[in-house]
Formats: sequence, C-alpha cells, structure tokens
Amino acid sequence: MQGIIIATLVVGVIGLLIGVALVATGKKFYVEVDERVTAVRECLPGNNCGACGFAGCDAVADAIVSKAALPNACPVCSADATAKIGSIMGVSAVKGVRKVAFVQCAGDCNSTSEKCNYVGIDDCRAAVLAGISIWECDYGCLGYGSCVRACAFDAIHVVDGVAIVDTSKCTGCGQCAKACPKDLIELTREDKAVAVRCSSKDKGAQVKNVCSAGCIGCKLCLKQCENDAITVEGNVARIDYDKCIGCGKCADKCPSKIITRFYS
Repeated sequence: MQGIIIATLVVGVIGLLIGVALVATGKKFYVEVDERVTAVRECLPGNNCGACGFAGCDAVADAIVSKAALPNACPVCSADATAKIGSIMGVSAVKGVRKVAFVQCAGDCNSTSEKCNYVGIDDCRAAVLAGISIWECDYGCLGYGSCVRACAFDAIHVVDGVAIVDTSKCTGCGQCAKACPKDLIELTREDKAVAVRCSSKDKGAQVKNVCSAGCIGCKLCLKQCENDAITVEGNVARIDYDKCIGCGKCADKCPSKIITRFYS
C-alpha cells in the first residue's frame, strides 16, 4: 500500500513540474498577435482562393496589417468589406473595378462540330495531353469542365459544349483561368460593354469552315471605332477597355456577331 502511495506522489510531482515547465515555456516564447490581424481576417471571405497572390486569407491578413499589402488586396472582397478593412487600418481603402472571368470562345455545339471521338478522362487538361484535336476548331473550348471543377463559387458551367461564366457569382479569383489548358479564360473588367468571344488565329475562310461563330478578322469593327479601342491581332479582334467607351458600334457592325454585349 505504501508503494502505491509513493508512486502516486511521484507521478503527481512529475506532472506538476511538467505543467510548470509548459507554462513557463509558453510565456517565454509567446508571440503577441496584433488584434488587427484577427479583425481583418474576419472581413475576408475565407475561401483561400489565392487570387490576392498570397497563400490564403490568413496570409493576406498578415500582409495587410504589416503593410506588405494594401487594404484592397483581396479582389474577392465586397466594397463594404474592403472599406471596413481600410477603417481597421486607419486608411481610406478604394475598391477598384471588379474583375470577372470571361471565356474567349462562342463555339458551342451549334457552331462547330467534332473532328473525332475522345475516349478518356472528362478533363480538358487530359484531353490536351492526349494530343488529340477534338473539335474542328483547334482554338476553341473543349467543354470537359476543368474550369468548372476549379471554381469554388459555382460561377462557371459548360453549356452546349462551351464554358459560360455567371458574372453575378464570379469573384475574379482566376482559378478557372489557371485550369484552362488552352488559355481561353481571361480576367477582365466587369464594367466592360462588349467582348470578343473568339480566340482563333486562322484567317476568315478557314474560320468559317470550322466554326460559324468565329471572328474572321475583317476589320469592320476597327473601322467603326472612333476611339482606337479595337485592333486585329493574329486575325482576331481585341478590345482595349481603357479606350472603349461602350458605344457598341463594333458589335452592331460585326458580320459574325462575335463581338457581343457583355453577358452576365
């Protein structure tokens, strides 16, 4: 009986010493957390999408408080959340024009046709790695949904064989663009009025042979623009949104109707 009592006392003393040591160590190595980091973190969406260029929401919160990043560093934040972060940091945070994803292709199942049957993983990257040209247009959307699976906001879906973005849900995180192996998705200003839904580099006759919705590089849009906002590069029209005033004359004149009013 005496042995049990002694053993219990020894274990108790050892436990007490370990507890004291842990408390002392914790106090010695304690790193004070800036309350602003927690406050900023609570304003962030918490998706850890990486659109800010940092490892996640915790990392960008640390960067904002340490002034390594601006209060509007998170492109996913709402204007109210950005303003609140600015208030926490004691500065005026200006929310820039929101960016959304845009798919530069209109070649759906009604516009182009399959060149061959692809049998494999339903993933655009896998199809590209297979080295097979599936659609008649070599530049178009493959429609296997790599971008859909990359989106954490349910903002992009494949409709009739081509990816379409729901801008009301899109946060501009850019994950869909990173997932597209054909670089068909770009981040662009939400307030743009018109957009070119084509990426083909072929000449007009070649384009029409494979896709009825393709840009033929006719330059009629260029002639209509009074602000030098349109150029034709690589046989496809491109719009400079810093110059575009949204008059829509290019879209009205486009014979292929590939310059369209920006959809939502």
